Amino acid sequence: MKNKTCRRIVLILLLNGSWVMGDGQQQPDSLKSYLEMAARNNPTVLQRYYEYEAALQKVPQVGDLPDPDLSLGFFLSPMELVSGNQVADIRLMQMFPWFGVIKAGKSEMSLMAKAKYGSFQDARLQVLYDVQRTWYELHKVRQNLLFSEKNITILQTIERLTISRYKSGPTGNNSSSSGMETTSATTQSSDTNSSGMQGMGANNTGTSSNQVTMPVQINSMSSNTGSTGLSDVYRIQIEIGDLQNNIALLQNRWNTLTAQFNSFINRPPGLPVTLPDTLVADTLKFSVQSLFDSALSNNPMLWMLEFEKQSLDARKEMVTRMSYPMVGVGLNYSVITKSEMSTSSMNGRDMIMPMITTTLPVYRKKYKAMQSEAELLKSANMQNYNAANNALQTEYYRAVQLYLDAERRTKLYAGQYQLASKTLEVMLISFSAGGSDLTDILRIRQQTLDYEYKQIEAVADFNTSIAWLNRLMAVTQ
Repeated sequence: MKNKTCRRIVLILLLNGSWVMGDGQQQPDSLKSYLEMAARNNPTVLQRYYEYEAALQKVPQVGDLPDPDLSLGFFLSPMELVSGNQVADIRLMQMFPWFGVIKAGKSEMSLMAKAKYGSFQDARLQVLYDVQRTWYELHKVRQNLLFSEKNITILQTIERLTISRYKSGPTGNNSSSSGMETTSATTQSSDTNSSGMQGMGANNTGTSSNQVTMPVQINSMSSNTGSTGLSDVYRIQIEIGDLQNNIALLQNRWNTLTAQFNSFINRPPGLPVTLPDTLVADTLKFSVQSLFDSALSNNPMLWMLEFEKQSLDARKEMVTRMSYPMVGVGLNYSVITKSEMSTSSMNGRDMIMPMITTTLPVYRKKYKAMQSEAELLKSANMQNYNAANNALQTEYYRAVQLYLDAERRTKLYAGQYQLASKTLEVMLISFSAGGSDLTDILRIRQQTLDYEYKQIEAVADFNTSIAWLNRLMAVTQ
């Protein structure tokens, strides 16, 4: 009977084991298709793109001359002149701004359009990063759910064994049966977000802590009495309850992350998200040492602010030239009919009078105020640039820290997982020969699950850090 029970336990371990076989057939990586959908359909990206297109339409608005002024006048009773009777007066006038006003205005609008394009690129990079970050978070949550369910299976097996031993009673004062003490660990999930450089303006990317229970580890303890065996059963039931609660929390987090992920690609929140069964570590195409200069030179938020600064310089020049007079050139045409009383040789001939006009900008306060406004906006832009630059540097160091930490943890847990897997294989062979205790096998089994999850979590954090660094360097995938 005992051998039959042991064989059944080993069979359960083999069926639930993940140190030899995967959890299923691999699915194709769908992250690339999700990124393409986000780039095409995200409302924020589309908004910034339409703002850029609208900014381009301002260039021809300021690049043309003011509309000419045409005035028509008719005399209800013809005006008697020496050379005839005047019946109508037609006047056409075209105003010309001071030299350089139109050019400066076009330069300002062109630079503002480039700044809008930078804002569009920044929003696009931020959305692509958010898609990747959330995608990896979903992968971590799914793996945590899988390992928590496996741990419940193991704990239920231990519970059945403990109850069986408790019912059989102690065999002697010096005899001992193996009890189990389970402890829960917590893991801190990395949640990095980006106003990205929107974060430097509106939606800063950071790391938030969401604690969820990780696969438990079991430590062996001696149990010499039936009451101790009963307490072991209670403790195991407590751990099972904690794991069941953790699974419910993880399922709620899965639903929240799924809705958030679908919002990035402008889909209904309830649509499922396809994830691969395995997660492969990405590679960083640049050295960490060369990333800092690239991040400062390529980030769209910084060159957006630089274009805004240049546009303010062009505005100040335009306002300065607007304070000079405008010159108008026109033509006055008088319609004259013949008069029977006139004997002049000009009788009945229409009159054409060239005209010239100019404005007198004598009210200087408004022009000085416009120049001061441009200067103050330029000062504000410089401070905004410094703040964005400082935030970018901070974000860079945080991303590099996450990258190095995840790289170290990936190597560590890969080695730990291999060692735990080999230990488990050796103990299974020894157990089949009657040389190992079942409690030790279950403890190593849970330790193997723990390292497997930590390895997957480290790979997800590693890929997230690479996506973060690519976002800072304006590298699209």
